[in-house]
Order: sequence, then C-alpha cells, then structure tokens
Amino acid sequence: MIGLYRPGNSLLHRIPAGAKLVLLLVSIVAGTVFVRTPVQVLVAATAVAGLFAAAGIPWRVALAQLRPLVWMVLLIAAFQVLITSPARAAVVCGVLVLSVALAALFTLTTRVTDMLDAVTRWLGPLRRVGIDPERIGLLLALAIRCVPLLAGIVHDVAEARRARGLEWSMTALVTPVLVRALRTADAMGDALRARGVDDD
Repeated sequence: MIGLYRPGNSLLHRIPAGAKLVLLLVSIVAGTVFVRTPVQVLVAATAVAGLFAAAGIPWRVALAQLRPLVWMVLLIAAFQVLITSPARAAVVCGVLVLSVALAALFTLTTRVTDMLDAVTRWLGPLRRVGIDPERIGLLLALAIRCVPLLAGIVHDVAEARRARGLEWSMTALVTPVLVRALRTADAMGDALRARGVDDD
C-alpha cells in the first residue's frame, strides 16, 4: 500500500473507513478545483501536515510516503514550466503531492480490510445488475498499490539512467519504465489468475 497501517487512537484512526474515504475523495477533488496559486498550495500543505501531526504520524514516515514521487514530480514540473509557467508547475505538482499525501494518510490510519469492507458494502446493491463488489474492492486495492509501485519504478530507472550518464535522455527513461511497468502488470495478472481471481 502507499503506507502500512500504523495503529493509533487519534480522531483520524477512529473515523469509520467509509466516511474517511468520502472525505479523502472530497479533499482531493476540492484541492484540484480550488487550489490555483502557489500560496494556496502552501496553505493546503500546512493543513495536510497538521493532519499528519494530529494522527501521530512521525515526520520521517510522512516523508517516506512522498519520496518515490520525487522523479515523477520533477519530470512533470519541467514539462509544466516548458508549456505553461513556473507558478502553474508549482500548483500542478503541489496538488499532486498533496493528493498522494492525503491518500497515504488514509492508508496509514485505515486498515485495508476496513477500507475494502466499506467499498464492497456500498456496492452491494449492484449485485442485482451482475457487478461483483469484491472485484471492485480488489481493483481499488490494486490501484492504491500501483501508485507508489509505478513511482518506485520511475525512481529506480532515473537513478540507473543518471549512473550511466544519460540524465537528459527521455528515451533512456521512458522505454525502461514502460517495459518494467508492463512486466509488473503481467506478473500481477499471473498472480491473480493463480489465485482464482479470473474464475467465473
């Protein structure tokens, strides 16, 4: 997961998983829609840092959740600076980092089983139209897992590219990332099929 669950007795730990998931989605959408300037990014970052402190999450643990994003954020920032402006790059990258931080806080304060139970419970009525809530819950768990996994792949490839002296070669970054991502997806698919997930 983005972050392993850390037991605690804070208010964030005690909020039911379903309500917390709704708050997470609302917060990310609100940040995407309303955060428009670097100053607003700083205000939002202060609020998110306060939530981590209120949950009793050590700052080292909080930063560890964001470390895999470094290279991805740098690439996005460079692209945004080229096509828009530094201020816009700061907003785009800031919102991205804060969204991942909020998702990490959610996983750090929520048991995975509680999260998946909430999702499958909400989707229960869809069984009547042939939709399997358990599969949707599994899809959500895989999506959350794949965000840091992909960021880690980008980080590893970027490090290898720098060691070979190819820091400015986009081909040396994009091609290995795509290959590793596809191989990882194939391995995950094989593992799921081996566990009977693909059975009717």
